[in-house]
Amino acid sequence: MQISVVRPSELGAAEVAEWRQMQESQPRLQNPFLAPEFTLAVGRSRPTARVAVLQDGPEIVGFFPHEVRHRVIGVPIGAGISDCQGLVHRPGLDWDPIRLLKACGLAVWEFDHLLAEQAPFAPYQARVAGSPIIDLSKGYQSYVDDRMTDGNLIRQALRKQRRMVRELGEERFEWADRSEDALLALRRWKSAQYRRTQQYDRFRTPWIQAVLEELSQSSADCRAVVSTLYAGDQPVAAHLGLRSRSVLAYWFPAYDVDLARHSAGILLCLRMAEAGAADGIEQIDLGKSEALYKNRLTNDEVPVAEGRVGRSWAVAGARRAQSALAHSVRTGAVGARLRSGGTGRLLRGLRARLHER
Repeated sequence: MQISVVRPSELGAAEVAEWRQMQESQPRLQNPFLAPEFTLAVGRSRPTARVAVLQDGPEIVGFFPHEVRHRVIGVPIGAGISDCQGLVHRPGLDWDPIRLLKACGLAVWEFDHLLAEQAPFAPYQARVAGSPIIDLSKGYQSYVDDRMTDGNLIRQALRKQRRMVRELGEERFEWADRSEDALLALRRWKSAQYRRTQQYDRFRTPWIQAVLEELSQSSADCRAVVSTLYAGDQPVAAHLGLRSRSVLAYWFPAYDVDLARHSAGILLCLRMAEAGAADGIEQIDLGKSEALYKNRLTNDEVPVAEGRVGRSWAVAGARRAQSALAHSVRTGAVGARLRSGGTGRLLRGLRARLHER
């Protein structure tokens, strides 16, 4: 096997077509974050984006998109906004992760949403968790019938929808909303959420802004789509998602917190599932988290892994220590003291720096 490394912009039309064919032939690879369009969009905004092209003789057998930081540290392409990571390959391909890293000039490759079923990476997985999905392969009505027998979340959402209509006006849903007002509302709500939860604002990060804008203007199967729920003329919830032909990634959801009593976010998920199923979406990937509403909406899951592949024990050890520090800042006593001491801005800045690295 030969491995060459190129910038995303150096991929030719035939290589991009081969990449798409590999995706289409394997359901687990159809997530939009694994699409060439996502890598190409990130590559135009991230100068250190690379793609390793794997060949068996004259035939291309795989693509490994990644980014390089500090010259020898590898992370997934679009790290920080990518909820599905891995190597796109022909069915049945086996590869050596250490040899792959050597060809890429990397000492370490870190991942946090790796497809856990990619067996060559299995020895390097530190944690595996289920990423909840809404399986729509049998249609929307089948999904609703299944969830109606397991808890009352859908019944509650529909009851609150009727109250919302009485108080605010008729419900209207836009599956692919091109309205500037809808996007502005989503950005405003999401930025406010980031401030409340002391996270860095993705919508104020230049490279993320550029990627979102390019994918929103795309007409390819992989593109960003805004879906909006209105009550009367007022937007009450919106979602900016990334879709492929058959998978919608639940990416940037937001809602008007002043109207939280109407559970518009849950209702928006249901409307997206209904419209998506009619538009060829067979799966909505809700993303790895412990949010209660995701656990109640999901009817299946995809295992994803965190970990790192390392050729250098020294570099891998240093990165492991840095990750442990970052985790303690996010969740432990260190973070709690920083927040209670009124230094939330410092904490957010540290998180942003850790993300960039």
